[in-house]
Amino acid sequence: MSDADIEFFWDPICPFAWLTSRWVTDVARQREYEVDWRLICLSILNEDSDYDNFPEGYRDLHNKGRRMLRVAQAVRNQHGAAAAGDLYTAYGSTIWNPDADIRSAMGEVASDGHLAGALEMAGLSPESVAAAEDESLDDALRDSTEEALSRTGRDVGTPIITFHHNGSSTSFFGPVVSQVPPPEEAVRLWDAVVTLAEWPSFAELKRSRRDDLVFPSV
Repeated sequence: MSDADIEFFWDPICPFAWLTSRWVTDVARQREYEVDWRLICLSILNEDSDYDNFPEGYRDLHNKGRRMLRVAQAVRNQHGAAAAGDLYTAYGSTIWNPDADIRSAMGEVASDGHLAGALEMAGLSPESVAAAEDESLDDALRDSTEEALSRTGRDVGTPIITFHHNGSSTSFFGPVVSQVPPPEEAVRLWDAVVTLAEWPSFAELKRSRRDDLVFPSV
């Protein structure tokens, strides 16, 4: 268990995790929380799934996420959790850029060139690009993914968040948002989510209608 106030399990290929991460970053800034940016791999989570039941292209996207996460795991092993968090910020700002054509740019995501650029943006050596092909790193990704699922149950996606407060821990999937709350609303919404998640018998609150995704400038 991490000593940080918040453990945030992310896969860089998930736009909802990215939006939630920017919200959590703002909450952490306002509340002076420490965030441990941990890893969860959608490719591993869904490896026994029938991708014929997914939208077209999801297997390829999840495999791109695994390549990026191998690099993140290598960075985490060598430089620590904060550096992995910096790399996540670099990934997100290069993928979910509101000024870019995301669909056309997605073809370059997780390529060696994209990975090298993200590493440079995070102040890290581009030599870590080689980790994208290192299958031995999948063991650590699997362990981290299983740890996240052990806290919430298996029928979830990303992000998974664990919040440590007053000697207790609360874990939940999401929250899923279509845009980042403004700073003046960020903490109020966070407190509401944590209040619900801390209630032991509370399981789920959901609506399937979603607004269009609005990505922030980073």
